[in-house]
Amino acid sequence: MTLATLAEVLQPALHQGHAVAGLVTLGWEDMRAYVAAAEAEGVPVILQAGPSCRAHTPLPVLGTMFRHLAEGASVPVVAHLDHGYTLEECRIALDCGFTSLMFDGSKLPLDQNIAETAAVAELAHGAGISCEGEIGFVGYAGGEGSAGTDPGEAARFARETGVDAMAVSVGNVHLQTGPGTALDVARIRAIEAVTSVPLVIHGGSGVPDEQRRALAAGSAVCKFNIGTELRMAFGLALRSAVNRDPHRFDRVQILRDVHDPLVAATRRVLRSLGTPSRQ
Repeated sequence: MTLATLAEVLQPALHQGHAVAGLVTLGWEDMRAYVAAAEAEGVPVILQAGPSCRAHTPLPVLGTMFRHLAEGASVPVVAHLDHGYTLEECRIALDCGFTSLMFDGSKLPLDQNIAETAAVAELAHGAGISCEGEIGFVGYAGGEGSAGTDPGEAARFARETGVDAMAVSVGNVHLQTGPGTALDVARIRAIEAVTSVPLVIHGGSGVPDEQRRALAAGSAVCKFNIGTELRMAFGLALRSAVNRDPHRFDRVQILRDVHDPLVAATRRVLRSLGTPSRQ
């Protein structure tokens, strides 16, 4: 069994100069492909259940699926709750076998964000698992704008919450369908200067590959969340599989044809984050 906590995969990444992919899942087909890609590359992987995934599939089912994949995997697999918004939601994920809880209080006033994130961190650490928090708000492409992370607030947040990883807003944006502008490295350096907590980039699909590699190798950024990029790869492969034979209707046959292209796309993402052997 290679089920791991977030801290167990991020601390080696921090010290060895690479990053780990937090891959946003929507169902069995993508999570299975993500683990296959991680095994092919020989790197750990973080399977993430975000709000849209949880709206489609209940947490107890997702926890069982994640743990089943981890038990058969040859690389460490983290079962991660992404963007949990309440302590109770995080508690349910813990009870369902998740090994990492991400509490998102980024829209809350600073004091409230710290207090509620600290409560989730205490819950997680009491059960021997990890907690990720977020300081500064990461916006959405074509939607709500970002509020950049203040380094001083980040230092206080990390110190008072005890989180194992800290998501920051440094020019990254959720749901980008193509490479965006480069991240604000000066802000990242300022945050690094005041805390030793591993940093997380949400909206990693919009970060150019070259900057992913550079930050993974030479900064405290140890986790990139990737969702849109791989959902687009899945959709393209699915459309091709459906259109290949208009008379085929069995979804198992159709989805079987999606697996290999999605594994290949995921392997490209994983390579962009480096491994100790590739530095």
